[in-house]
Amino acid sequence: MKTLITLISALLLALALPAWAQVSRDDAATTAQQASGGRVLAVEKTEREGRPVWRVKVLTPQGEVKVILIDVASGRPL
Repeated sequence: MKTLITLISALLLALALPAWAQVSRDDAATTAQQASGGRVLAVEKTEREGRPVWRVKVLTPQGEVKVILIDVASGRPL
């Protein structure tokens, strides 16, 4: 029984880890650079709809400046 409780606790902890994960500034810059193919100009942390996001400003190969928002928790572009 004790082993089962330990196993269930470990499983619940493993499932909860993505919620605790935080994407770093460098990881957000890399994600935005890969998504745009451009050069990262600036990265700052801000909020969107009450959620923390990285605001990454990039210069695209076409010469356009774009802002890409990266979710701090998941690391996915919004």
